[in-house]
Amino acid sequence: MRVLGIDCGTEYTGYGVVDLLSDDRNNDRLVCIVCGAIKVSPRDPMPARLSRISIGLRELIAQHRPDRVAIEDVFYAANVKSALKLGQVRGVAMLAAASAGIEVAEYSPLSIKSAVVGYGRAEKHQVQQMVTRLLSLDQIPEPADAADALAIAICHLHTAATQERQSEVPENFERR
Repeated sequence: MRVLGIDCGTEYTGYGVVDLLSDDRNNDRLVCIVCGAIKVSPRDPMPARLSRISIGLRELIAQHRPDRVAIEDVFYAANVKSALKLGQVRGVAMLAAASAGIEVAEYSPLSIKSAVVGYGRAEKHQVQQMVTRLLSLDQIPEPADAADALAIAICHLHTAATQERQSEVPENFERR
């Protein structure tokens, strides 16, 4: 499975494409295909920024052909205006995925940190370190938004794998 994780932002929108590969012994391995950020100028009008983000995400989707897109749920914003702008970027990300026929999964920051670090209140640097380790990277992805996007993709891959295992429980298995 290939997942595009998107860390929505009004100046930097991070992205990360991660594959979950299995070998012939059913050992799973996470592989980073690409990561980075779409940078837009805060001096540009919002419609121009949204257009740039949309074009960048559509190009990434066309080039890397993810099976799913995962984004972070809005959880907190300094003020209402910031929350609205972030919501617009999230809408553009969802539209880019939906226009390509790709399902979008949304995860809370707590879920993302739990899936990657094992602790929902982990610090940013702990998430970055675990992303680096889980993907066997030589260094922490830059900018930080790229590492966050990779964490979102990893969260989805872990969640999807868990859901798949749970659906494989035999019918005669008694759940308690």
